Amino acid sequence: MMDWTDRHCRYFHRLLSRRALLYTEMITTDTLLHGHLPRHLDFNEAEHPLALQIGGSEPADLARAARLGEQWGYDEINLNCGCPSERVQRGAFGACLMAEPATVADGVKAMRDAVSVAVTVKHRIGIDRMQSYDFMRDFVGQVSQAGCQTFIVHARNAWLQGLSPKENREIPPLRYELVYRLKRDFPQLTIVINGGITTDEQVHGHLQQVDGVMVGRQAYHHPWWLASWDAEFFGDCDRGLDRDQVEQDMVAYMERQAQVGVPWSMMARHMLGLRAGQIGARRWRRVWSDHRLKGMPPRQVAVLAAQQLRLAEPA
Repeated sequence: MMDWTDRHCRYFHRLLSRRALLYTEMITTDTLLHGHLPRHLDFNEAEHPLALQIGGSEPADLARAARLGEQWGYDEINLNCGCPSERVQRGAFGACLMAEPATVADGVKAMRDAVSVAVTVKHRIGIDRMQSYDFMRDFVGQVSQAGCQTFIVHARNAWLQGLSPKENREIPPLRYELVYRLKRDFPQLTIVINGGITTDEQVHGHLQQVDGVMVGRQAYHHPWWLASWDAEFFGDCDRGLDRDQVEQDMVAYMERQAQVGVPWSMMARHMLGLRAGQIGARRWRRVWSDHRLKGMPPRQVAVLAAQQLRLAEPA
Protein backbone atom coordinates (compact mmCIF):
# COMPACT_ATOMS: atom_id res chain seq x y z
CA MET A 1 0.00 0.00 0.00
CA MET A 2 2.99 2.30 -0.54
CA ASP A 3 1.89 5.75 -1.72
CA TRP A 4 -1.71 4.86 -0.83
CA THR A 5 -2.33 4.86 2.93
CA ASP A 6 -0.92 8.28 3.68
CA ARG A 7 -2.30 10.41 6.52
CA HIS A 8 -5.10 11.85 4.38
CA CYS A 9 -6.25 8.37 3.38
CA ARG A 10 -6.17 7.25 7.00
CA TYR A 11 -8.17 10.25 8.17
CA PHE A 12 -10.81 9.40 5.57
CA HIS A 13 -10.92 5.76 6.65
CA ARG A 14 -11.23 6.79 10.29
CA LEU A 15 -14.40 8.70 9.41
CA LEU A 16 -15.84 5.34 8.35
CA SER A 17 -14.61 3.11 11.20
CA ARG A 18 -13.70 4.19 14.71
CA ARG A 19 -12.41 0.77 15.76
CA ALA A 20 -10.32 -0.66 12.91
CA LEU A 21 -6.56 -0.55 13.45
CA LEU A 22 -5.02 1.60 10.70
CA TYR A 23 -1.54 1.13 9.25
CA THR A 24 0.73 3.63 7.57
CA GLU A 25 2.31 2.89 4.24
CA MET A 26 5.73 1.27 4.63
CA ILE A 27 8.44 3.82 5.46
CA THR A 28 12.09 2.79 5.31
CA THR A 29 14.46 3.28 8.20
CA ASP A 30 16.71 5.43 5.98
CA THR A 31 13.77 7.73 5.28
CA LEU A 32 12.99 8.06 8.97
CA LEU A 33 16.57 8.52 10.09
CA HIS A 34 17.61 10.96 7.37
CA GLY A 35 14.38 12.45 6.00
CA HIS A 36 12.00 15.21 7.06
CA LEU A 37 10.20 13.64 10.02
CA PRO A 38 7.00 15.72 10.07
CA ARG A 39 6.40 14.87 6.41
CA HIS A 40 6.59 11.14 7.11
CA LEU A 41 5.34 10.82 10.69
CA ASP A 42 2.73 13.52 11.23
CA PHE A 43 -0.82 12.27 11.65
CA ASN A 44 -4.15 13.47 12.96
CA GLU A 45 -5.04 12.40 16.51
CA ALA A 46 -8.32 11.05 15.15
CA GLU A 47 -6.39 8.29 13.38
CA HIS A 48 -5.76 6.27 16.57
CA PRO A 49 -5.38 3.33 16.91
CA LEU A 50 -2.54 3.59 14.41
CA ALA A 51 0.47 1.44 13.54
CA LEU A 52 3.67 2.65 11.92
CA GLN A 53 4.92 0.18 9.33
CA ILE A 54 8.65 0.32 8.70
CA GLY A 55 11.06 -1.41 6.33
CA GLY A 56 14.64 -2.17 7.21
CA SER A 57 17.06 -4.86 8.33
CA GLU A 58 19.75 -3.27 10.52
CA PRO A 59 18.80 -3.75 14.20
CA ALA A 60 20.28 -0.43 15.35
CA ASP A 61 18.44 1.48 12.62
CA LEU A 62 15.20 -0.36 13.33
CA ALA A 63 15.50 0.47 17.01
CA ARG A 64 16.05 4.17 16.29
CA ALA A 65 13.14 4.24 13.83
CA ALA A 66 10.86 2.44 16.28
CA ARG A 67 11.81 4.90 19.01
CA LEU A 68 10.89 7.80 16.72
CA GLY A 69 7.54 6.16 16.03
CA GLU A 70 6.79 5.78 19.72
CA GLN A 71 7.87 9.35 20.45
CA TRP A 72 5.59 10.56 17.66
CA GLY A 73 2.67 8.75 19.28
CA TYR A 74 2.10 5.60 17.23
CA ASP A 75 0.37 2.69 18.98
CA GLU A 76 2.30 -0.11 17.26
CA ILE A 77 5.49 -0.59 15.26
CA ASN A 78 5.16 -3.09 12.41
CA LEU A 79 8.12 -4.57 10.54
CA ASN A 80 7.36 -5.36 6.90
CA CYS A 81 8.74 -8.73 5.80
CA GLY A 82 6.23 -9.19 2.99
CA CYS A 83 6.74 -6.58 0.28
CA PRO A 84 8.19 -8.19 -2.90
CA SER A 85 9.05 -5.09 -4.94
CA GLU A 86 12.49 -4.80 -6.53
CA ARG A 87 12.98 -1.43 -4.86
CA VAL A 88 12.59 -3.09 -1.48
CA GLN A 89 14.80 -6.04 -2.42
CA ARG A 90 17.62 -3.69 -3.37
CA GLY A 91 17.48 -2.41 0.19
CA ALA A 92 17.72 -6.01 1.50
CA PHE A 93 14.43 -5.91 3.38
CA GLY A 94 10.77 -6.70 2.78
CA ALA A 95 9.88 -10.27 1.77
CA CYS A 96 13.50 -11.32 1.21
CA LEU A 97 13.98 -11.09 4.99
CA MET A 98 11.94 -14.28 5.40
CA ALA A 99 15.07 -16.12 4.29
CA GLU A 100 16.94 -14.54 7.22
CA PRO A 101 14.86 -15.22 10.35
CA ALA A 102 17.85 -14.57 12.63
CA THR A 103 18.19 -11.07 11.17
CA VAL A 104 14.49 -10.43 11.69
CA ALA A 105 14.69 -11.76 15.24
CA ASP A 106 17.62 -9.46 15.99
CA GLY A 107 15.66 -6.51 14.58
CA VAL A 108 12.57 -7.36 16.58
CA LYS A 109 14.57 -7.69 19.79
CA ALA A 110 16.28 -4.36 19.17
CA MET A 111 12.92 -2.65 18.61
CA ARG A 112 11.33 -4.28 21.64
CA ASP A 113 14.24 -3.14 23.78
CA ALA A 114 13.80 0.40 22.44
CA VAL A 115 10.03 0.89 22.82
CA SER A 116 7.15 -0.01 25.11
CA VAL A 117 4.48 -0.24 22.38
CA ALA A 118 3.78 -3.48 20.52
CA VAL A 119 6.23 -4.64 17.84
CA THR A 120 4.61 -6.80 15.15
CA VAL A 121 5.71 -8.46 11.92
CA LYS A 122 3.93 -8.72 8.57
CA HIS A 123 5.11 -11.51 6.27
CA ARG A 124 4.16 -14.01 3.56
CA ILE A 125 3.63 -17.76 3.71
CA GLY A 126 6.81 -18.24 1.68
CA ILE A 127 9.08 -16.80 -0.99
CA ASP A 128 9.46 -17.72 -4.65
CA ARG A 129 8.63 -21.38 -5.34
CA MET A 130 9.22 -22.50 -1.77
CA GLN A 131 5.92 -24.14 -0.81
CA SER A 132 7.00 -25.70 2.49
CA TYR A 133 4.86 -24.86 5.50
CA ASP A 134 7.89 -25.66 7.65
CA PHE A 135 9.70 -22.63 6.21
CA MET A 136 7.04 -20.24 7.52
CA ARG A 137 6.59 -22.14 10.78
CA ASP A 138 10.30 -21.95 11.53
CA PHE A 139 10.43 -18.26 10.62
CA VAL A 140 7.57 -17.45 13.00
CA GLY A 141 9.00 -19.69 15.70
CA GLN A 142 12.40 -18.00 15.65
CA VAL A 143 11.03 -14.45 15.45
CA SER A 144 8.51 -15.08 18.22
CA GLN A 145 11.37 -16.11 20.52
CA ALA A 146 12.68 -12.55 20.12
CA GLY A 147 9.44 -11.27 21.64
CA CYS A 148 7.09 -10.69 18.72
CA GLN A 149 3.59 -11.78 19.70
CA THR A 150 1.60 -10.69 16.61
CA PHE A 151 2.13 -11.88 13.04
CA ILE A 152 0.14 -10.57 10.08
CA VAL A 153 0.31 -13.17 7.34
CA HIS A 154 -0.37 -12.52 3.67
CA ALA A 155 -1.51 -15.97 2.55
CA ARG A 156 0.39 -15.95 -0.75
CA ASN A 157 4.03 -16.58 -1.57
CA ALA A 158 6.11 -13.54 -2.45
CA TRP A 159 7.86 -14.01 -5.77
CA LEU A 160 11.09 -12.06 -5.73
CA GLN A 161 11.96 -12.84 -9.34
CA GLY A 162 9.86 -13.18 -12.48
CA LEU A 163 6.68 -11.44 -11.32
CA SER A 164 5.83 -7.79 -10.82
CA PRO A 165 4.25 -6.80 -7.47
CA LYS A 166 0.97 -6.34 -9.38
CA GLU A 167 1.16 -9.86 -10.82
CA ASN A 168 2.11 -11.19 -7.39
CA ARG A 169 -1.26 -10.01 -6.09
CA GLU A 170 -2.89 -12.77 -8.16
CA ILE A 171 -0.11 -15.37 -8.59
CA PRO A 172 0.52 -17.81 -6.94
CA PRO A 173 -2.81 -18.77 -5.35
CA LEU A 174 -3.81 -17.87 -1.82
CA ARG A 175 -3.39 -20.65 0.73
CA TYR A 176 -5.43 -19.66 3.76
CA GLU A 177 -5.17 -23.14 5.26
CA LEU A 178 -1.48 -22.56 5.99
CA VAL A 179 -2.32 -19.50 8.09
CA TYR A 180 -4.95 -21.50 9.97
CA ARG A 181 -2.35 -24.19 10.61
CA LEU A 182 0.06 -21.57 11.91
CA LYS A 183 -2.52 -20.49 14.50
CA ARG A 184 -3.03 -24.09 15.57
CA ASP A 185 0.73 -24.57 15.98
CA PHE A 186 1.17 -21.26 17.85
CA PRO A 187 -2.06 -20.79 19.84
CA GLN A 188 -0.32 -18.34 22.18
CA LEU A 189 0.44 -15.92 19.33
CA THR A 190 -1.91 -13.43 17.70
CA ILE A 191 -2.25 -14.44 14.04
CA VAL A 192 -3.88 -12.03 11.59
CA ILE A 193 -4.72 -13.12 8.04
CA ASN A 194 -4.40 -10.98 4.90
CA GLY A 195 -4.91 -11.38 1.17
CA GLY A 196 -7.90 -11.41 -1.19
CA ILE A 197 -10.53 -10.72 1.48
CA THR A 198 -13.51 -8.81 0.10
CA THR A 199 -16.73 -9.70 1.98
CA ASP A 200 -18.21 -9.82 5.48
CA GLU A 201 -18.76 -13.54 5.03
CA GLN A 202 -15.07 -14.12 4.36
CA VAL A 203 -14.06 -12.06 7.37
CA HIS A 204 -16.40 -13.98 9.69
CA GLY A 205 -15.12 -17.26 8.28
CA HIS A 206 -11.49 -16.33 8.88
CA LEU A 207 -12.24 -15.15 12.40
CA GLN A 208 -13.34 -18.69 13.22
CA GLN A 209 -9.75 -19.77 12.57
CA VAL A 210 -7.46 -16.82 13.39
CA ASP A 211 -7.41 -13.76 15.61
CA GLY A 212 -7.80 -10.95 13.12
CA VAL A 213 -8.17 -9.91 9.50
CA MET A 214 -6.24 -7.26 7.58
CA VAL A 215 -7.84 -5.76 4.47
CA GLY A 216 -5.89 -3.65 2.00
CA ARG A 217 -6.90 -2.88 -1.56
CA GLN A 218 -10.56 -3.81 -1.15
CA ALA A 219 -10.86 -1.30 1.68
CA TYR A 220 -9.16 1.34 -0.44
CA HIS A 221 -11.21 0.84 -3.60
CA HIS A 222 -14.51 0.19 -1.79
CA PRO A 223 -14.15 2.27 1.38
CA TRP A 224 -17.87 2.34 2.18
CA TRP A 225 -17.44 -1.26 3.32
CA LEU A 226 -15.63 0.11 6.38
CA ALA A 227 -18.79 1.94 7.46
CA SER A 228 -20.34 -1.34 8.61
CA TRP A 229 -17.30 -2.78 10.37
CA ASP A 230 -17.78 -1.31 13.85
CA ALA A 231 -21.26 -2.82 14.14
CA GLU A 232 -20.49 -6.01 12.19
CA PHE A 233 -17.22 -7.03 13.82
CA PHE A 234 -16.80 -4.99 17.01
CA GLY A 235 -20.36 -5.14 18.33
CA ASP A 236 -20.89 -1.37 18.35
CA CYS A 237 -24.23 0.27 17.71
CA ASP A 238 -24.87 1.16 14.09
CA ARG A 239 -23.91 4.84 13.73
CA GLY A 240 -26.16 5.33 10.72
CA LEU A 241 -23.35 6.79 8.63
CA ASP A 242 -24.33 8.61 5.47
CA ARG A 243 -22.07 8.98 2.41
CA ASP A 244 -23.07 12.61 1.96
CA GLN A 245 -22.03 13.43 5.53
CA VAL A 246 -18.73 11.56 5.16
CA GLU A 247 -18.01 13.54 2.02
CA GLN A 248 -18.82 16.80 3.80
CA ASP A 249 -16.57 15.83 6.71
CA MET A 250 -13.76 15.26 4.20
CA VAL A 251 -14.46 18.63 2.58
CA ALA A 252 -14.11 20.29 5.99
CA TYR A 253 -10.82 18.44 6.45
CA MET A 254 -9.66 19.61 3.00
CA GLU A 255 -10.44 23.19 3.99
CA ARG A 256 -8.35 22.89 7.12
CA GLN A 257 -5.48 21.35 5.19
CA ALA A 258 -5.70 24.07 2.54
CA GLN A 259 -4.77 26.57 5.25
CA VAL A 260 -1.34 24.90 5.48
CA GLY A 261 -0.92 24.65 1.72
CA VAL A 262 -2.13 21.11 0.97
CA PRO A 263 -4.11 20.96 -2.31
CA TRP A 264 -7.48 19.25 -2.06
CA SER A 265 -6.56 16.83 -4.87
CA MET A 266 -4.05 15.09 -2.57
CA MET A 267 -6.94 14.16 -0.29
CA ALA A 268 -9.76 13.70 -2.80
CA ARG A 269 -7.94 10.89 -4.59
CA HIS A 270 -8.40 8.66 -1.56
CA MET A 271 -12.18 8.99 -1.45
CA LEU A 272 -12.91 8.30 -5.14
CA GLY A 273 -14.35 4.90 -4.24
CA LEU A 274 -16.80 6.30 -1.67
CA ARG A 275 -19.78 6.07 -4.01
CA ALA A 276 -18.80 2.86 -5.81
CA GLY A 277 -21.99 1.09 -6.86
CA GLN A 278 -24.18 4.18 -6.67
CA ILE A 279 -25.92 5.68 -9.68
CA GLY A 280 -23.82 8.58 -10.90
CA ALA A 281 -20.63 7.44 -9.16
CA ARG A 282 -18.58 7.80 -12.33
CA ARG A 283 -19.76 11.37 -12.90
CA TRP A 284 -19.05 12.19 -9.26
CA ARG A 285 -15.53 10.71 -9.47
CA ARG A 286 -14.83 12.66 -12.65
CA VAL A 287 -15.42 15.92 -10.83
CA TRP A 288 -13.26 15.07 -7.82
CA SER A 289 -10.42 13.89 -10.07
CA ASP A 290 -10.56 16.88 -12.43
CA HIS A 291 -7.30 18.75 -11.90
CA ARG A 292 -8.61 21.67 -13.93
CA LEU A 293 -10.63 22.50 -10.81
CA LYS A 294 -7.63 22.52 -8.49
CA GLY A 295 -7.85 26.29 -7.97
CA MET A 296 -11.48 26.03 -6.83
CA PRO A 297 -12.31 25.76 -3.10
CA PRO A 298 -13.18 22.16 -2.17
CA ARG A 299 -16.68 23.09 -1.04
CA GLN A 300 -17.46 24.41 -4.52
CA VAL A 301 -16.04 21.22 -6.04
CA ALA A 302 -18.38 19.25 -3.77
CA VAL A 303 -21.34 21.25 -5.11
CA LEU A 304 -20.35 20.39 -8.69
CA ALA A 305 -19.95 16.73 -7.77
CA ALA A 306 -23.39 16.67 -6.12
CA GLN A 307 -24.90 18.19 -9.24
CA GLN A 308 -23.45 15.37 -11.32
CA LEU A 309 -24.94 12.83 -8.95
CA ARG A 310 -28.38 14.38 -9.31
CA LEU A 311 -28.09 14.49 -13.10
CA ALA A 312 -27.51 10.76 -13.14
CA GLU A 313 -30.54 9.91 -10.98
CA PRO A 314 -33.46 8.30 -12.83
CA ALA A 315 -36.40 10.61 -13.45
